[in-house]
Amino acid sequence: MKKAIRILGIFMLVFVATLSFASCSSDDDPVNNDFFAGTYKGSISYNDGSTSNSTDNGSVFVTKIASGTKYNFAFSNGIPDLNGVEFQQQGDHTLVMVGSNATSYIRIDNNELKILYIKDGKTWTANCTR
Repeated sequence: MKKAIRILGIFMLVFVATLSFASCSSDDDPVNNDFFAGTYKGSISYNDGSTSNSTDNGSVFVTKIASGTKYNFAFSNGIPDLNGVEFQQQGDHTLVMVGSNATSYIRIDNNELKILYIKDGKTWTANCTR
């Protein structure tokens, strides 16, 4: 009986995991979803004056946090994350970082992520697609 319960538990775990991955779509729009999570792939870089890290095959995992206007950006390749960045909607399907200007901006839509973010002498860049 214990073996049957264990097998059933493993089956349920695999089923839920499969369903979770299948429900994520690259067509998800970061503007119109209460919950958004998506991976963008492309060139990313980071420089803090003493450390430089860049790759053309990196990724950025983007998640919308509970506030509804703030997003987190988890970079691959050991690049530090950007968390709690606030956005405003621009157009139908585009988000732009609050306070964007010519030298510091983050722009995200359902297909593309562009980052040039400078803070405290540190610079993050990304040119990625989904």
